[in-house]
Amino acid sequence: MTTAVPPPAEFPDQSVPWHYGDPGREQRDLEGGLAWVDLSNRGVVTVTGADRLGWLNDLTTALLLDLPAGEPRTALILDPNGRVEHELHVVDDGGTTWLIVPPGSGAPIADYLRSMQFLRRVEVADVTDEYAVVGSLGSSAIPGAVVTWRVPAEFAGTGVTPSGEDRGGDAGKYVRQRPGRFPALESVVPRAELSQVMAGAPGLAGTWAWEALRIAAGVPRAGVDTDARTLPHEMGWIGSAVHLAKGCYRGQETVARTHNMGRPPRRLVLLHLDGMAEGLPPAGAPVSDGDRDVGHVTSSARHHELGPIALAVVKSRTDPARQLLVAGIDAAQEPIVV
Repeated sequence: MTTAVPPPAEFPDQSVPWHYGDPGREQRDLEGGLAWVDLSNRGVVTVTGADRLGWLNDLTTALLLDLPAGEPRTALILDPNGRVEHELHVVDDGGTTWLIVPPGSGAPIADYLRSMQFLRRVEVADVTDEYAVVGSLGSSAIPGAVVTWRVPAEFAGTGVTPSGEDRGGDAGKYVRQRPGRFPALESVVPRAELSQVMAGAPGLAGTWAWEALRIAAGVPRAGVDTDARTLPHEMGWIGSAVHLAKGCYRGQETVARTHNMGRPPRRLVLLHLDGMAEGLPPAGAPVSDGDRDVGHVTSSARHHELGPIALAVVKSRTDPARQLLVAGIDAAQEPIVV
């Protein structure tokens, strides 16, 4: 009998299985399309009404006008200063726009969207209690899914998201090469059927495996790899989640100014940690270059091939060739955002 192991209290994904006894095997099974992951701690919000796509287009960073049914998008909600507030995984079924959102954010995002309705013909609902999310890797959606969202092509290693350009160029200036592939799918299923769906899985993997593969591919996660100061440019979200020529939205001025006239103050980096170290650095652990503090760890994991790894945000001027220290652990950089 497969026994689910719950996560430690400090991990971001509570109330879902962390692993089932063999995280390394679970990572390999997940990579091979032979396992599914319970991501039912995610929130689900729906938007209906004739104006839904144009309205969401005006509120977010993604180009959502005339979004074809079934085609996924990643969108961000920014604050007025261009800082990342929310990450939305968007897919429309032709009558309803489904938003998969980070754990605990369904109600706040629904409340924000309702506050922006004005006279638009839209209805917003937090349906997290009615629908759950199941994760998998590959190309096949979970049978019986209501809708399925796929990661941006950049993260899956299948191409690029059309994102236009501005005076500062196109999205290619930020990420020249990603450290790995993460062809993730998030399938929405009725919550009442979640146990039945998971019972039909080819195999089970926990969030340890999901996070290890995400981190190895350098895929940012809002609320985990971001903080109150995060600009989309720092995470490599220009292109994959931010369209450069779609018109105005909240925070657009900062996005354009940084893209056209400067560079973000920080950048996302993958760190390969000394395998001899005991334990993993926690989120927030300081990253230093000699005696200089240059950033902090955002997430870490043990990968079945790479060993201990972490994502970190460091100052843009940090020499990418320098060996860094993470809470006393030697760490080699693999740049993501350049």
